[in-house]
Amino acid sequence: MEVLYGLHPVEEALRAGSRQFDHVCVARERHDQRLQRIIDICRETGVRLRFEPRDHLTKLAKTAGHQGVVAVVREKALLELEDLLDGPEPRLLLALDGVEDPQNLGALLRTADGAGADGVILTERRSAPLSPVAVKASAGAAEHVPIARVVNLSRALEQLKERNLWCVGLDERGTMSYDQFDFTSNCVLVLGREGAGLHDLVRRHCDHLLSIPMAGKVASLNVSVAGAVVLYEAARQRRAAQTQPKAPAIAKKKAQKGLGS
Repeated sequence: MEVLYGLHPVEEALRAGSRQFDHVCVARERHDQRLQRIIDICRETGVRLRFEPRDHLTKLAKTAGHQGVVAVVREKALLELEDLLDGPEPRLLLALDGVEDPQNLGALLRTADGAGADGVILTERRSAPLSPVAVKASAGAAEHVPIARVVNLSRALEQLKERNLWCVGLDERGTMSYDQFDFTSNCVLVLGREGAGLHDLVRRHCDHLLSIPMAGKVASLNVSVAGAVVLYEAARQRRAAQTQPKAPAIAKKKAQKGLGS
């Protein structure tokens, strides 16, 4: 069992129905509409409620930032890579190559959900777990966005290529600006580690390397900010494409190759 804490994460987990709840603890001292909404959902769905002193919740969550609610739940079941490919095309996926900060992971999950990404790919090793801190930072988005975990990201990218997805890495050494790439086809955006960026092998498996032009003295953005910039550019392009006639798939592929040359 593990814990979730915070108003948004607990409420979204209850609404999503993707977790098995043991019980939800709420602080006796807090009385307001936001907490009452969680209490009402628990009663409607048959989830056990416990009213406890705030200090008990702090010990349970191991932080005072629980906002008066802590849920004891089973670990979230993650998906297989193939599961992220089920659904209408074009698919937009986000792959994280060793993002280790749970705050960054949570922020990226929140952005992926907001930008309409079809799923997020995490690695089993050398990456932040889907911890209570990451879930809290996602503001509940972790309960809604499909997440798959893979052993080897390079091998996963090869599988995605076989399914006709463009593998696009974000790298400060990339020769193409992120807003020059056509995100309206099937693609996976690959983001690297804080500071070090993409692993060499992962970088070599990318069809294109994109960069974000920087006008100041700093060479790059925080990974969660950079991910937000590019994902929302992809979302913008896809919204615009819905109002325009679609280009033939062969012509689009040729145009994409031309950008990468």
